[in-house]
Amino acid sequence: MATGDRKTRRQLKGTVVSDKSDKTVVVLVNRYVEHSKYGKFMRVSKKYKAHDPENKYKIGDTVVIEECAPISKDKRFKVLA
Repeated sequence: MATGDRKTRRQLKGTVVSDKSDKTVVVLVNRYVEHSKYGKFMRVSKKYKAHDPENKYKIGDTVVIEECAPISKDKRFKVLA
């Protein structure tokens, strides 16, 4: 496989808000979006479930998650660091 053939995967930075599930963490990702009409920047938040196979990350940790193949119904991300 050539270097240019691989699709780039989205990487997001966020904070762990829940680690109750086994091998799963919930990561809150904040981003700023400009309002189309008024031009004001608004904070938009979204929670993503990410795969954490070692149960290493705890609430409050800042992590980077990367898109991957579906692991379960809701999990489409894995924790990098």
